[in-house]
Amino acid sequence: MTAVRAAGEVRVWAVRQAPPWREDLSLSLLDAEEQARAASFTRRRDRSMYLAAHVGLRLLLGDRLGVHPRDLRFGRDRCGHCAGPHGRPVLLDGPGGLHFSLSHCAGITLVGVADVLVGVDVERLPGRRTVELCLSRLHPREREELLRVPWAERPLEFCRLWTRKEAYLKALGTGLSRGLDRDYLGAGERGGPRAGASSTCRVARRTARTPRRWPFHGGCGCPPDRAS
Repeated sequence: MTAVRAAGEVRVWAVRQAPPWREDLSLSLLDAEEQARAASFTRRRDRSMYLAAHVGLRLLLGDRLGVHPRDLRFGRDRCGHCAGPHGRPVLLDGPGGLHFSLSHCAGITLVGVADVLVGVDVERLPGRRTVELCLSRLHPREREELLRVPWAERPLEFCRLWTRKEAYLKALGTGLSRGLDRDYLGAGERGGPRAGASSTCRVARRTARTPRRWPFHGGCGCPPDRAS
């Protein structure tokens, strides 16, 4: 019996460990570019998490489409900011209405699959100094809301906002090349962003409590999705 999915449904999976089989089997499911990327990791743990993320993505998409995970082909859409060939990851030779997003950080990977544009993001909890440095880059209403949050709680609230923002920008296909102050994704509008937003975008988020550097990218160069 085939399950009936609701229109606009977004499904998100969390992958927390490497596949329970030999590494060579995982590699056999990947394409040449993915295999080269896996081989570039010097630390075994990093390589294992990369394999977990990309094998998990292939298994989920293959099951959804009824094809062998090894036969899936990936490419890049046009950038939503500059129209360059480095936008969101897409399926080649697959149904145009199926979208996915991938993010991994601190030993956890999120995979989002939907029939609408989708973005997922997972981040480590930043330090208070990082939060203060980033505040000026946000939408004015987001900044005002965060400044009303007690100091001790502000890093967690900032991280929740940041993951919403990165996931949303992934769904748009612009990444951080789009100005961080252009779209409001604060706590006051749980229904989603208002300014410059697409109502078909979905945001999934999760927070991991460890520090990291928070990169900003301006202008165009439009860096590829970190999860690739």
